[in-house]
Amino acid sequence: MSSSASSSRGSAAGRIPAGGGLDALPSPTCAKTLVILDLLARHPNGITAAQAVRACGITPNLVFRILKTLVTLGYGVQQSTTKTYTLSNRLLDMAGPKAGDRSLVFVAHDALHELRDATGETVQLVIESAGKALLLEQVRGTHALQVSGQVGMRVPLYSCAPGKAILAWWGDKRRGDWFRSRTLKRFTNTTLTDRKALERELDESRDRGFSIDRAEGIEGIHCVAAPILDPHGRPIAAITVMAPVSRMPEKSFVVFGDRCIRAAREIEAAHVA
Repeated sequence: MSSSASSSRGSAAGRIPAGGGLDALPSPTCAKTLVILDLLARHPNGITAAQAVRACGITPNLVFRILKTLVTLGYGVQQSTTKTYTLSNRLLDMAGPKAGDRSLVFVAHDALHELRDATGETVQLVIESAGKALLLEQVRGTHALQVSGQVGMRVPLYSCAPGKAILAWWGDKRRGDWFRSRTLKRFTNTTLTDRKALERELDESRDRGFSIDRAEGIEGIHCVAAPILDPHGRPIAAITVMAPVSRMPEKSFVVFGDRCIRAAREIEAAHVA
C-alpha cells in the first residue's frame, strides 16, 4: 500500500453539526473535540491551529486548548518546525485487534521487523476498515529507494495484496456482501475490475497461501501478502511486503510469499499467547 495510491481517510464531518449546532448536544466540548479529531484525520499532512479554527468555526481559544490536550494525552503530534498538528497512531492502536490487553501492533512488532530485515523491503500490517484496507503499522525498508505508505491511509481492498488476502479468507457471505456494495474501478492496466476474474484470483490466493498485487494499485509496484488468522481461521489482518518491480519480479513471488506466511504464523502465535 503506497501513499500515492491512497484515498482520503474516512470522514465523519458530514455527520457532525458544525459551529453553534454543537452547543445543543449533550456534551458540547466533547462534540467539539471530535470535530477537531475529524479535522486532523482529514489532514494527514498537518493543519495549523488557525486553519482548524477557519475550518470548524469553533472559538480559537477552545481549538488551541483541545489541540494541546490531544498532544499532551498522546492522540496528536505537533511538528516543531511547521507548528502543524497531526494525529498520532494511538487511535489506530486502540481500534485495531487486541490480544488480551495487547494491541495487534504490539504483538506483530518483532515479526514485522524480522521480515523487513530479511527482505530489505517495506513491510506493512493492514486491517479491513469500512470495506477498505487500512494501514495499521509500517516498517520502512533499508534500500535507498523505497516505496511506502502512511499509517492510517485507506485503499481499496481489491487492488492491493493485503486487501486481497483479507478478501480471500473471508467467508462467502461476507465477501458477497462486500461485492454487492462495491464498484471495481481501474487504477492500472492490471487492476482486476471483473468480479469473476477477481474471485478466481482470490481462490488461487487461498490455494497458495498468499496473495499477489501485480502493480494493480500503482504502476511499477509489486506486493505480496499473507493473512493473519484468528483461531477460527478468520482474517483479522494481513502482513505484506512491497517493492519496485525491479526488486520483486514475478519469479520471486513465492519466496516473498513464503516469508509473509511465516511472519503471519508468528504473529498468530503471539496473538493467542
